[in-house]
Amino acid sequence: MWFDAAVIGSGPAGATAARLLAQAGWSVALIERAAFPRRKVCGEFISAATLPVLAACGVGGEFLARAGPPVGELAAYSGDTLVRAPMPRTPGGGGRALGREQLDLLLRDAAVTAGATLFQPAEVVTVRGHSARHILALRHAHAAAEIGARIVIAACGSWNTRGCFATLAPPRPSDLFAFKAHFHGVALAEGVMPLLAFPGGYGGMVHSDGGRVTLSCCIRRDRLGQAREIHGGKAGEAVLCHLLASTAGVRRALVRATLEDSILASGPIRPGIRACHRDGIFFVGNVAGEAHPIIAEGISMAIQSSWLLAQRLLADGPAAGPRYARDWRRHFAPRIHAASVFARLAMNDYSRAAAEVLIRTFPRVLTWGAQLSGKADAA
Repeated sequence: MWFDAAVIGSGPAGATAARLLAQAGWSVALIERAAFPRRKVCGEFISAATLPVLAACGVGGEFLARAGPPVGELAAYSGDTLVRAPMPRTPGGGGRALGREQLDLLLRDAAVTAGATLFQPAEVVTVRGHSARHILALRHAHAAAEIGARIVIAACGSWNTRGCFATLAPPRPSDLFAFKAHFHGVALAEGVMPLLAFPGGYGGMVHSDGGRVTLSCCIRRDRLGQAREIHGGKAGEAVLCHLLASTAGVRRALVRATLEDSILASGPIRPGIRACHRDGIFFVGNVAGEAHPIIAEGISMAIQSSWLLAQRLLADGPAAGPRYARDWRRHFAPRIHAASVFARLAMNDYSRAAAEVLIRTFPRVLTWGAQLSGKADAA
């Protein structure tokens, strides 16, 4: 089988790229290793600046109908600090959160509806070729198969440890591990999204679908080890105990809350800017570049990067690489650099204490930080 484009990964980035290209008349193969629906470590928030892309994919209305309430205020929970400030004003209103169990299905099905051919579950074993001719070897339904594509788009995330786009690195004390949990009965005002800063890590909370609240966080490898020594139990349980012990806002919010299912863990994550294209293969989502999750822009950047790539591919075809790389850096490099600064401030004990004083004195620093992270930009 031969396709105009083969998209590897059907998360938000891959499914968005597949939908936009398929609805433009391209033949698209969409390849996903995991079975859906799936639980996945993710903050789940999508900024208002991303809503026009969801509308272009034909899922804007359904997303708004399913997602949690619009986020109109930010908050900072750090130690005993509990401060609130308004979100930046945007034409689309506040962003919203939707569980990955629903979001991934919504975007994947939109791509299939537009004409993409779905291979799921299927794993790409090798990619051969260059320029405008690629052969992909698949392991699909316990059998081997090959497909050809003029263009290959890798949207397989940055945490892969197997397959042809595996990312492996030696362990470091500063490696970040990510955790996520859903809670019901949380004492958190509707429309408020708190930023959490605690010893060795950072995180956030947001109202998602079905009346539940998503709590997600990252913590350094060395601090995680200390938390497990102090609190015992599994990694996720130790991190939650660490949060409750160190952060008054989290204790208040979860005082009567109940945990839905188990605490998910993943990582290590390694934020930074990577290649946008190489050897005729284009990269979108976290595999191209990743901001520290402290700014809650992971899904938004993934979806927006696919929109940028689709526009360039439709205009320039396989020659789109240099212009796509330029567009990508202009849109996302400032966010990644800002997120790195915010993360360092949050994880260091001395700078976190100074930031608490600043935020208590000038709460609108939170609003400014949200603008800097891309929540007021048009997609």
